[in-house]
Order: sequence, then structure tokens, then C-alpha cells
Amino acid sequence: MSDQTYVSPLSLRYASPEMQYLFSADMKFSTWRKLWVALAEAEQQLGLPISDEQIRQMRSNIHNIDYEKAAAYEKEVRHDVMAHVLTFGDACPLARPIIHLGATSCYVGDNTDVIILHEALRLVRSKVITVIHHLKNSAFSYKDLPILGFTHFQPAQPTTLGKRMCLWIQDLMMDLEDIEYQLSKAKLLGSKGTTGTQASFIELFNGDYEKVKQLDGIIARKMGYEKCFDVSGQTYSRKLDSQILSLLSQIAQSASKFATDMRLMQHMKEVEEPSESKQIGSSAMAYKRNPMRCERICSLARYVMVDAVNPAITAASQWLERTLDDSANKRISVAEAFLAVDAVLDLYINVSSGIVVYPEMIRRHLMNELPFMATENILMDAVKNGGDRQTLHEKIRVHSLEAAKNVKMYGRDCDLLERIAADEAFGISMEKLQSMMAPENFTGCAARQTETYLTEVVEPVLARYGKSVLKQADIRL
Repeated sequence: MSDQTYVSPLSLRYASPEMQYLFSADMKFSTWRKLWVALAEAEQQLGLPISDEQIRQMRSNIHNIDYEKAAAYEKEVRHDVMAHVLTFGDACPLARPIIHLGATSCYVGDNTDVIILHEALRLVRSKVITVIHHLKNSAFSYKDLPILGFTHFQPAQPTTLGKRMCLWIQDLMMDLEDIEYQLSKAKLLGSKGTTGTQASFIELFNGDYEKVKQLDGIIARKMGYEKCFDVSGQTYSRKLDSQILSLLSQIAQSASKFATDMRLMQHMKEVEEPSESKQIGSSAMAYKRNPMRCERICSLARYVMVDAVNPAITAASQWLERTLDDSANKRISVAEAFLAVDAVLDLYINVSSGIVVYPEMIRRHLMNELPFMATENILMDAVKNGGDRQTLHEKIRVHSLEAAKNVKMYGRDCDLLERIAADEAFGISMEKLQSMMAPENFTGCAARQTETYLTEVVEPVLARYGKSVLKQADIRL
């Protein structure tokens, strides 16, 4: 029997290689080393005795990570950061005395986490933009296609399929705004020391507070940031994790709403998610074509929404300047939320780029219900021709109930128009009634709303992002 250790399904089945790399050991520990280089360069710039050769040696070994040696050190010292300090020092012995000078573990740990959070959020942004792009194209294509509207999943006033798609787009546009806001206020932790007081650095710089303040700014710029948190305990505020996972939850909610709508419409045979020619829907029922990808979106989205509670509780329970009960939970909940949202968005890209639409089935469902919805127009027309509004309203009520009874109890076609045409009180011919049944007469401003929204709101936003639209997502299963 082979040794098959557990691997997260998010890595094995769902998340993209790009997102997995961002939470990989290589990304994490090479970033630690970049931060150590940035710290040494900043300290040198501010006057500490650190040589160019020490920095060159550190820089040349950023990706030269001996993981076996680091694991051996960690087994001995029981401290992950110190294990990597020692491993890095072995790779660049000249720099060994000044690596991590004045810093605490959170200098590399928290700053790296912040960098990964923002890089992952940028990847999420590209995928949200890609979904919006695909949905926009479909919404334009079907902006004029009347479709039966639903409230409470009961037939309601018709809309257009393009307008319904705009509802999905608008949810994502709201998410995109929040992503941009979150990225716009990106900050590093900086070099704050063991309790956030920068005591070690004020000692290193002989009481020169100006140099201590400059240190944060230099490190931030070297790592691609404009600023650091103004104050902190030992860690950056865990509210940041809560804010970002709350945002991922919002994206999951948007995707799940789309996927649920798709599943309902696929049940009615009005639309379908894309399907490969040899895809099997059921091992028993060979005829089945199940909305498997949309179901998977809903399943993974549910996980993200629940997972977002983790950092909220962590942020609420951090004691004073810090406590370590955040660490184990954080390294699981944050990474898994991003991997799950990444998988959700890849599925969303795949489905939204290949939605199959069945206009004739859409029309059939609409026409079955349209006579009931046309009764107000019929009533107005009959009153204009001299009828009594109250009398005719009662007649329409009775005819509608009888027609509905025939449909629901006996499975017959709706005969409401025939009943009205046969009632002399209305004075309307069957030909006239049928001419009033054009579906586009009942969709209000839906088509124009769609075109206005797409051209005036969505397209300008997409134009700002230029090449951010990604290629087709790779759906492995």
C-alpha cells in the first residue's frame, strides 16, 4: 500500500498554480530574505556599520534556500524565524552578524503576510475583471431577449436576459470597488520591534528618533509600498485580515448568487453552463447534464463565507500588544480563503465565457405566463372602448382563476385569452388579443437600462484596466 499523505483539495483539485505559488514556501521565505536585505540596506543608509559586501552576499542568496537545513535548525531551536536566520547566515557568512539586526520575528512574518495578501488580492482583482468582461459581452448579446421575471421564484413581470446579467455584473462591480479601496490603503507593518515601541532601533541609532522614523519609510519603499502602519503592537492589526477575508466573502456571495441563478435557469432548460462533449453528468442516469460547475461555485463560496468568521474572532481576541493564538488559525484560514476564492473565480470565468442560451424555451415559458400579465393592458383597452372598469376587473379575476385551475389541476394550456375573447363584455377579438402578446411590450426599460449600464458604467471601468483580462481559466475537474 503506497503512502498517500493528505493534500488539501484546494491545491489538488481547485486553485490555480499562480495563487498556490503566492502561499508557497518559496514565496514566503524568499520574501523574508528580501525584507532582511531591505532592513540591512536601510540601516546602512542611516549610518550603521554594515558593508556593501555583506549586503551583496545577502542579496545573492535570496533564493538559495536550504529547506532541509532550516527544518533541522527549527527542530533544534523550536523557532521558525530563528531557524531561517541561521540558515541564511550559513549561506552568507559575512552578513551573519547583522542579519535581522534590531528586528523581531513579526518584522519578516507580518510584513511578508501583508505583501502576500496584497499580491493575492491583485490576482483576485484580475479574475473579477475577467468575469465582468465575459458577462458584459453576454449581456450585450441578450439585452433585447425577453425572459420571464421571477419574484419569490414565482412568475413576475418580464425582463430581458441581458438585464438579469447586469444584476450579476453590478455585484462584481461593487466587489471591484472594495478591492480597489483595500489596495489603495495598503501598508506594511514596518520595523516596530517587540511591542511596537521600536525600542531596539532607538538603541541602535543612539536615541535618534528621526532615524527611527525614517527606517520605516525606507523599508516600505524598498518593498514597493508608500507607508507603514502608524502604530502597532508586535503585529499589524489583525483587523486587516478580517477586512480582507470579509471582502473575499463578498466576492463569494456574488459568485454564489450567479451560480444559483444559473442552476435555477438550467432546471427550466433556459440556459446551461458549458459542457465538454464527453462529460458525464451521472454515473447512473446517462441522459443527465447537471450544473456541476455552478454547484461547485456554490459549494466553495459557502466555505469562504464561513471561513471569513475566523479572522473576525482572531481580531477581536488579540490580547494587549499581541498573543499567539492568531498564528495557527491565520496561516490556515487566510491562505485557504484565497485558494477557495481563486477556484470560485476560475469556475466563474469558465462558465460566464460559455453560457449556452435556449431562446425558444425562454419564449415558451414566457408565453405561457404572458396572458396573465397582459390582463391590465387588456382591461385598460376594454375600458377605453366603453367598458365598466369594476365589472371587467371582476370578470378578469374569475377568468384568470379558471384558466390557472386548468393549467395547474389538469395540465392544460392556458386558455385565458380564449375566455376573454369569448366574453362579449370585453369586445376584443382573439386576433387583437394575440397582437397584444408581443413580449417586448412588457419588458419596460430593461433593454435600454442594460445598454446604458454597460456603455456608461461597465465599459469605462474595463477600459481602465486594459490588459488585466485573463485568458480562459484552467478547470481541472
